Amino acid sequence: MDSTNTRVIAVVVAIAVVFGLIIFFQSVKINPLGVNTGYAPEQPLEFSHRLHSGDLQIDCQYCHVGAEKGQHAIIPPASTCMNCHRFVTAAWDKVKIEEMQAKKEKRDIQPVVSPELEKLYRAVGFNAREMRYDEKKATGKLEWIRVYNLPDFVFFDHSRHVNAGVKCQTCHGPVETMERVAQVSDLTMGWCVNCHRDVTNGKIPELKGKKPSISCAVCHY
Repeated sequence: MDSTNTRVIAVVVAIAVVFGLIIFFQSVKINPLGVNTGYAPEQPLEFSHRLHSGDLQIDCQYCHVGAEKGQHAIIPPASTCMNCHRFVTAAWDKVKIEEMQAKKEKRDIQPVVSPELEKLYRAVGFNAREMRYDEKKATGKLEWIRVYNLPDFVFFDHSRHVNAGVKCQTCHGPVETMERVAQVSDLTMGWCVNCHRDVTNGKIPELKGKKPSISCAVCHY
């Protein structure tokens, strides 16, 4: 077999491999290279960012503590949720309906517990109707599914961005409008580098004067 035929076969094989990978990724609905824009996994309970971050305007860092101090913005433990939901057991309108019904029927008001919050209470062993904990009945922590993932060869520090004044929405999109959080940015190197360049060139007014690096060693060391 001469060198020309060898090169032709190599090209054909390479093309076949590329098309094979494309078909594979499409068939299993996985985006290659970790680009998962639109990824919105079902979580252990239906937590509404629209309600908490949007309507109630709870600061992101109340739940995702540590973002201003270190690399990670942690997924909040159930104890953080219980700071409020020890007392807030259901939507306000559901509670008011029960109050009016009890008044109409001339009976005591019965505790109203939403199905989603019931999942939280089971996890921590909280009896919302008796307003007490029973650790023996706790089923354990809620297994939240991470939405944003970076490959191991990339270093990202939340604190550098938070302390520089970068809004959470810059990377995570308008979470205050989302019922279920979905990945907005693709997190590719080009996406990050272009953002750093835009800041340096003054295209993001609230970050004017900042000079983020585009050195490879900053994220890959």
